[in-house]
Amino acid sequence: MGKKVSIDWQPFSLVQANSDKGDDFKYWEQPEALDGTDTTLLAHRAGLAAKRQGDKAFDSFFMALLKLRHEEKQDLMDPEVINQAVEIAGIDKGQFKEDLLDPSLLEQIGASHTRAVEEYGVFGVPTYVSPSGNAAFVKMFIPPDEEAAAIYETIKTMVSEHKHVGEIKRPQPPWPHGVI
Repeated sequence: MGKKVSIDWQPFSLVQANSDKGDDFKYWEQPEALDGTDTTLLAHRAGLAAKRQGDKAFDSFFMALLKLRHEEKQDLMDPEVINQAVEIAGIDKGQFKEDLLDPSLLEQIGASHTRAVEEYGVFGVPTYVSPSGNAAFVKMFIPPDEEAAAIYETIKTMVSEHKHVGEIKRPQPPWPHGVI
C-alpha cells in the first residue's frame, strides 16, 4: 500500500447551488435548519460534528456515509441513515448528538460553501482544490484499488500544475468501454 493521502473535506451544498429561491436565500440561515426540522443540511452538519471527534472518527464516518449513499442508495437527509453511519464508524454517540445541535455548524457550512463559490468557482461535487488554489470538478466511477493512486496523482498534477486546462470531458453515453 502506498502513502496515505490527506484530504480536507469541506461542506458544499448542492441544494443551495441548485436553488431557485434567489441569491439572498441561504439554507443555512433558515429557522428550520437551525431547529433541525429541515434535514437538507443534515449530512453536512453530521460530518462537521463527527470531525470534532478527530480525523480518524471523521474518516470512518465519511466513508460510512459514502457507502450508505452511493452503494446502498440511502437518503442522507434521513436521520436514521446518519445514525447508521455513526454506528458503523463507532464514534461517541452522546458527543455526536450534542455536537450536532450546535448552531455554529450551520455557520461553518455557509462559510465553506460561500468560500468555495467565491474563491474557486465551485458548482458541484466533488471538486478538488489544489494547494496552488486551482480547482477542478471531477466526475468518475470508483476505480480498482490498483489504479486509484495513479489516478489521484494524475488529477493532482493536472489541477495543480496545468492551470490552462479548462475542461476535459469524455463523450457520453456510454462511459469508456470496460468501465461499467
